[in-house]
Amino acid sequence: MGCSNVSQVVFLNASCDCLTVTQIDRYILNLYLRTFTVSFLSLSGIFIVFHAFTNMTELAELAEKRSASLGFVMAEFYGPYLLLLFDWTGAIIALMAVLFVVGWLRRTGELTSTLAAGVSHGRIFRSMVVASGLIILAQFASRELALPKLRDVLSMKNRDITGDNPQPILPSYDNISGILLQGESILPRSRTIINPRFSIDGDYAGFDDALVAKTAQWLPADENHDEGYLFQFVEIPKNIDELDSAGVGKRKVLMTSKQHPWISSGECFVATPVNAEILQTDQSSTRLCSTWHLAERLRNPAVHNAISITVLLHERLIRVPLDFSLVLLGLPLVVNRRDRKLFVMIASAMWMVLFFFALKTLGSALGGAGILFSPAMSAWIPLLVFGPIAFMRYREVQTL
Repeated sequence: MGCSNVSQVVFLNASCDCLTVTQIDRYILNLYLRTFTVSFLSLSGIFIVFHAFTNMTELAELAEKRSASLGFVMAEFYGPYLLLLFDWTGAIIALMAVLFVVGWLRRTGELTSTLAAGVSHGRIFRSMVVASGLIILAQFASRELALPKLRDVLSMKNRDITGDNPQPILPSYDNISGILLQGESILPRSRTIINPRFSIDGDYAGFDDALVAKTAQWLPADENHDEGYLFQFVEIPKNIDELDSAGVGKRKVLMTSKQHPWISSGECFVATPVNAEILQTDQSSTRLCSTWHLAERLRNPAVHNAISITVLLHERLIRVPLDFSLVLLGLPLVVNRRDRKLFVMIASAMWMVLFFFALKTLGSALGGAGILFSPAMSAWIPLLVFGPIAFMRYREVQTL
């Protein structure tokens, strides 16, 4: 669309209400969405090519094991990673897409002709601002609904592409039951502990200070028991089938086959809210939990939570407005100095993004270490700093 065509479109829509989606809105929105899509797919393609090149042998073995094509296995494996990349980079790519679109409109002269028709910068960029907000909301939906269901796959390392390798276990203490949960390793997908050894500090009649078995399988709560671990092939105590179940008050903690028919001989069930995810040393799975799950974990009196978990929860609460502030901060870069080259604008935006994430990282580090600020305040610092600035700069753009 040339300069004259844009001018005609603007003049035809000059009398329309500012809330009406005009032809120029659709044109700019189309440019913006295409730029965002191409940028995201390009970044995703680089990641997939690099990762697949270094793990092609494992991918081929996995395809052979499942009797499936290599393309199907790659789509199944890298699909979740595309959602993770979208969550990490969506707001930044949205900002860069704004810069590229404005640079294109300026290069072709379309921006100049539109401004000459009496249309403000804020009105021209409105469709891109709305689209950026929708992209950030899509990130929120993916982060809360999709990624938590895929965290087992996303927590894999390069050497564990099939998800079958055991991981080291993180010893954790159940504050309510007085049991220290530890073992040799854990299988993340099956939620099974290999060679579990739980140290018992509580007063449980018949049980000594340890419970040792070959494996322990995590089971969710049902009509027979609370959530906990089913020990199989119990080695200590040796007379496990002869022991009565024991607990704290009316709550059964250690359950045996003597009183519970659903438990087989040589097995023992340990009721504890310290689930298999908490026992994983790779805490990246925790960062993929939903906000609701994080809040539930912090409310769990049996689990000792690091301060960083509280910081992470507050970061989740402010993520949407903070990401939107980042996009709004970039608008004045393309408005105030009309003679700036595209690459100069991009360089300025990159410095702004670096400062943005530097402050965010610093706040998280201080909050996690308990220095200067409380966990809540350290997470809210970036929004308190950038939020008002972004709002004022956006208001300035509306009048230019």
